[in-house]
Amino acid sequence: MSGRDQGRRRAAFFDVDNTVMRGASIYHFARGLAARDLFTTRDLLRFAWGQTVFRVGGSERPEHINAAREAALAFVAGHRVDDLVELCEEIYDESMSARVWEGAVRLVRRHLEAGERVWLVTATPVELAAILARRLGLDGALGTVAETVDGVYTGRLIGDLMHGPAKADAVRALAEREDLDLSECSAYSDSCNDLPLLTAVGRPNAVNPDDALRRRALALGWPVHEFRRHRAALRVGVPAAAAGALAGGLAVGALRRAKRG
Repeated sequence: MSGRDQGRRRAAFFDVDNTVMRGASIYHFARGLAARDLFTTRDLLRFAWGQTVFRVGGSERPEHINAAREAALAFVAGHRVDDLVELCEEIYDESMSARVWEGAVRLVRRHLEAGERVWLVTATPVELAAILARRLGLDGALGTVAETVDGVYTGRLIGDLMHGPAKADAVRALAEREDLDLSECSAYSDSCNDLPLLTAVGRPNAVNPDDALRRRALALGWPVHEFRRHRAALRVGVPAAAAGALAGGLAVGALRRAKRG
């Protein structure tokens, strides 16, 4: 097998929130809706406080994941795909692109220059993740997928929320389709909730890790990449993946109400 062919069997998988960009992508989307008077300041503050409590609580219990899944269903019901994508494009350019970590971009470029493919893997809705992937020149994104009929979201998910074990399952399925050798692939995440993803590949990496992931990475000799200047500042107000999906439910629900009003 030539070096080029071998490179095409390798890939890198990046979580998004706090790994590729500061904070939760869906939260910044909600802020963009608030700036358009489609999401009230009161709702935004309530959501931010809820995320702080969620983060400080330190765990994503099954009831949190179930709540996030239900919120994801409410996220898009009755909303046109084109409208959501247009809003995502605008808000990404206005306020999200500057939040991408320069260090993460360097990691991505290292893989691309080596001839490897790169995907994002995130609980963020796939439409928003795909915009980020396209802006960074990546191969694509695996995200939470909502069912559509005639270009309109039905309010049902296709598969599970892209979180925890679901990320690892999605990567294994992609590897089979794309003929990737997972033992030669890399994965990057900030959260211990992504251990299923990290342990599914031969080259796991911790990026801006939470305490549990940092301990695991140091114990196992995984590379640790730290792009934050002050770790303590990130402990409050940094949403976990499931909370990000909940943000989506609130944000687009507000959007739907505004359009109908």
